[in-house]
Amino acid sequence: MKTNHRRNFIKSISAGVAGTFVLPNISSAKNIALSEKRFQPNDNTEDFWDFVKYQFKIAEGVNYFNNASLGPSPLPVQKATTQYRELLDGFPSKYMWGGWKEEIETVRQKAAEFLMVSPEEIALIHNTTEGMNLIARSFNLKPGDEIIVADHEHPSGTIPWQVWQETKGIKLVRPELPILPKSVNDLVEVYKKAITPKTKIISMCHIVNTNGMILPVKEVSEMAHEKGILVAVDGAQAAGMFKIDLNDLGCDFYAASSHKWLFSPKGVGVFYAKKESQHHLKPLIVAKGHTDTSIRRLENYNTRNLPEVLGLGAAIDFHNKIGIEKTTKRTFALKEYFRSKIEEIPGVKLKTPASDKQSGAIQVVEIVGKDVLEMKNKLFETSGIDTRPMSDFELNALRISLAVYITKKDIDFLVENISELANA
Repeated sequence: MKTNHRRNFIKSISAGVAGTFVLPNISSAKNIALSEKRFQPNDNTEDFWDFVKYQFKIAEGVNYFNNASLGPSPLPVQKATTQYRELLDGFPSKYMWGGWKEEIETVRQKAAEFLMVSPEEIALIHNTTEGMNLIARSFNLKPGDEIIVADHEHPSGTIPWQVWQETKGIKLVRPELPILPKSVNDLVEVYKKAITPKTKIISMCHIVNTNGMILPVKEVSEMAHEKGILVAVDGAQAAGMFKIDLNDLGCDFYAASSHKWLFSPKGVGVFYAKKESQHHLKPLIVAKGHTDTSIRRLENYNTRNLPEVLGLGAAIDFHNKIGIEKTTKRTFALKEYFRSKIEEIPGVKLKTPASDKQSGAIQVVEIVGKDVLEMKNKLFETSGIDTRPMSDFELNALRISLAVYITKKDIDFLVENISELANA
């Protein structure tokens, strides 16, 4: 394929994702009157969000409230990724080693703009687990040095520190976070009290996967930097859920799997390292080109699944087409709607903080007196509702994910079924 033809083909893929949503067929749209509907930037009606929902092909009979475990890719992203894969298989050696160099840099630029940082601070990795391992393995700390890792951290944010640092005599400090803090300051105080003169790094989630609490990354980063402490953030549950300005948050490192709330192909992630903090980091894998001093040295795997990486660019295009401000407002509107409905049900207890500063599209609810695993199974068996049971920290609660493809009608259906279980 000639260079100009190749570039035109790539542009056609990107333009197709950025400019067009999939229109439902009248015969299969299940009474959603959207056959003539085109995307309107200022449209925030429920019809529009039905239109967004149609972009996700969830299996027949499944009501998917489990995005915090793994998100689906919308149809335009699936289509773009498939086209990239077909192009790669048509000329494997060309596109694996250099043929997509410009396109990969375009994805980096899109990810950087989405997170409001420089592209020279973004590496394109596989997932959050890789990013947290990259951070944890990089440091040559001394026995007795301390790393703060609170009790609600995901195993992928804890195990790397245990394996790469604790085994060398570095102390992991594990403060306990309150399940329902009264204010942001309650959480800041937990980290403040855990800091000692030996603290070198604070590793924390942006949003904990246990009960959906948003942690005060900005406040903790400001406090930590005053004492010369670095801050690493697991952003797996935040990127794509609402607007994120990493410059404003101020952390040194931020790792996120893009296959959750960013809806990218599976096995792709975004890693941020503040320019002045990059010198601390060492690549997990080294290959030809390992002397590169830019952040690209952290993603040098030689051979990898590039169609999925390019699919990340398509996923960001999808988000941008909706608009991150619009997504942010929708996230908190769905949360408010869900909480207002669930609070009316006797025997159901919310175990996620209510404030928009302390929670977003992840909410957990306990059906009091009922085993959560049994409730999870009954919801799926009777109504096809998929949730995640959370048992740690005595939550005994169903974790509900309210991604943008969830509509208010979906929430009504969910709440009705939870109410039936609570009253059974």
